[in-house]
Amino acid sequence: MVSRITIALVLFEFLLCQEFEPLKAQTWLQAGYWYSGSGFPVSDINSALYTHLICAFAELNSSTYELYVSPEDEQSFSSFTTTVKQKNPSITTLLSIAGGNGNDTVLSLMVSKDSSRKYFIQSSIRIARLYGFQGLDLSWVPETISDMNNMGRLFEEWRAAAKSEAANDSTQVLILTAAVHFRPGLDSASYPVESIQNNLNWVHILTYDYHMPQLANFTAAHAALYDPSSSVNTDNGIKEWIGSGVTASKLVLGLPFYGYAWNLRNPEDNAIGASATGPAIGKSGAMNYKDIKAYIQQYGGHVKYNATYVVNYFSNGSTWIGYDDVEVVKMKVSYARENKLLGYAVWQVPYDDNWVLSSAAGKDVTDACLRFVKT
Repeated sequence: MVSRITIALVLFEFLLCQEFEPLKAQTWLQAGYWYSGSGFPVSDINSALYTHLICAFAELNSSTYELYVSPEDEQSFSSFTTTVKQKNPSITTLLSIAGGNGNDTVLSLMVSKDSSRKYFIQSSIRIARLYGFQGLDLSWVPETISDMNNMGRLFEEWRAAAKSEAANDSTQVLILTAAVHFRPGLDSASYPVESIQNNLNWVHILTYDYHMPQLANFTAAHAALYDPSSSVNTDNGIKEWIGSGVTASKLVLGLPFYGYAWNLRNPEDNAIGASATGPAIGKSGAMNYKDIKAYIQQYGGHVKYNATYVVNYFSNGSTWIGYDDVEVVKMKVSYARENKLLGYAVWQVPYDDNWVLSSAAGKDVTDACLRFVKT
C-alpha cells in the first residue's frame, strides 16, 4: 500500500514540473560566447553543453558601414558552425558584432542615417548566410540619447529586412539579438525598450563588471546577484528590465567565467569590502576561471562563499580574488529559472576549466522532471 508520504512526494514533484511547463514551449537557452582573440580552437569547444554558441566579433567598415570579417578570423568564422555541429548537430550559432573593441564613433555614425543603417543591415544578413550562422548579435552599449533612439530604428529595420529576406528565399528568419547593459537606464540615456521587445528575439544582459580593481579601492563581487547596500546588482537590473516593458522570456542572464584580483591594503582585512590598492595581477586584475583555479591550487588558501552577494572569493597574503565557482553558477541558473528568464549566456566559453562551470550550469531542475516523467 502506498504511504501518504510517498503520495505527497509524487504530488510535489508533479507540481514542481508543472511550474516549469511553460519552458517546454520555447528553448531554454544555454548560450556561450567564443571570442577569436582567446586563442582557443573552435574544434575544442564542447558544444554538447550548449544550445547556442555565439562567434565574436565581426567588424564595421568605417567608410561604408558594411559588416566584414577580418582576414585573420576568416578561416575560423567561416567554419565555426560546421565545426561546433560535429559535437552537437542541433546547436544554433550566431555571429556577434562589435564587442569591447568595437569603434563607438563608427557605430554611432552607422545608426544615425537611413542609408548607413541599410548598408549595415544588408551586409550583416549576407555575411550571416555566407558563413552559415542562424542569427546575429549586436554587442554595443550606446551612451547618448540620439544613439539609443537610432538603435531602436535599427532594430525595426533589421527585423523587417530579416523577414523579407527569409520570405524571398523561403528560409528561416534570422535570429536577432543584442548584448545590453545590466539595467535599461544608463546615466545619460535609456534603451529603446519598445523596439527591443517588438523586434529582437532576446537580449544578453551583461550582468558583470559592476566593480573592478582599477576603479574601486575596495574588494567587491563584480557580478553580485544581490547587494543589500546598493542598486548595482543583477537582481535589481533584471527587475528594472522587466519593469521597463521587456518580458522576462526575452532576457538572458550573463554568466562571467572570470573574476578579478585586488591587492589588499591589509592582508588581515580580507572580507568583501576590504580596503584595496588596485589590481593584484596584471594591469586590470582580470583572471579567467581556469587561471584562478590554477592560482589557488599553486598558492593554497581557503575559498569562501558569500550568500549575501552570491560570490566566491579567495585570499592569499595581499592578493584577493572574487569570482563565480560552481555553487555560484548553480545559484544564478536557478535564479534565471525561478524568474522565468529565457536562459543564460556565458562570457566566455574558453575561460572554463575542463568544462566544470559549463556542466554545472547545464544541470537544473528539469533533470528531476525528466526522471519523474520516466517513473
